[in-house]
Amino acid sequence: MNKISKAFRAYLNAVTAQRPRTVIQHLLKHGHITSQELQDLYGYNHPPRAIRDVRELGIPIITYRIEGKHGRHIAAYKFGDLTSSPPQSTAKHAGRTALTKALKEALIERYGAKCAIYLEEMDAATLQVDHRIPYEVGGEVKAGDVEQFMLLSPSANRAKSWACEHCENWTRKEVSFCLRCFWAHPEQYTHIAGRAERALQVLFTGNEVADYEALVRLSGATSAQATLKRILHNYLDRKDSQS
Repeated sequence: MNKISKAFRAYLNAVTAQRPRTVIQHLLKHGHITSQELQDLYGYNHPPRAIRDVRELGIPIITYRIEGKHGRHIAAYKFGDLTSSPPQSTAKHAGRTALTKALKEALIERYGAKCAIYLEEMDAATLQVDHRIPYEVGGEVKAGDVEQFMLLSPSANRAKSWACEHCENWTRKEVSFCLRCFWAHPEQYTHIAGRAERALQVLFTGNEVADYEALVRLSGATSAQATLKRILHNYLDRKDSQS
């Protein structure tokens, strides 16, 4: 394990929040932790979120790849340089404390109680506040700057975290790159995590679930997404021929 200064070790041991403390104590004991261990040992089904909790405390974490079960490469994490002075406070890092109730209310007032990705209205208590530009890329922003944040459903938040963690810009850290990304500005974007793609988020709720199940049955061995694309393409092709 890399050398850890006495002050930084004290800072690490002072963390009390359960999820980041679990990761920190494992790293102190074993030197590294894998995404598989986060799932199997601690029940964290979204490992990048657990690692993000640690990073947002100002603790450097390095991500790398190792060979896991069945020869599949998985993410692994270890401490970065811990020889310098730790953050000045053991309180939660500004990147997380900025996500206050007042900020959430301001976002709901501006955009409504709906997910910015799925565009579905939902119970305000379910919605989560997230930085448009990942904190790891853009750094700290003012809590009162509403335009720097967005409301996401839990599933959209998990999907965004995964996409950002696996994006080429996660290490390059170009804010302008994120500003043009679907995950930051789904209302106006030029790429999705660096890929020349476009996304149409379709969420089936209530009675619409029956339509989704019918689509799955129609798809058979083909994915429902591919079948929906084919139906849409055939419909648009007919409309063009009729015009």
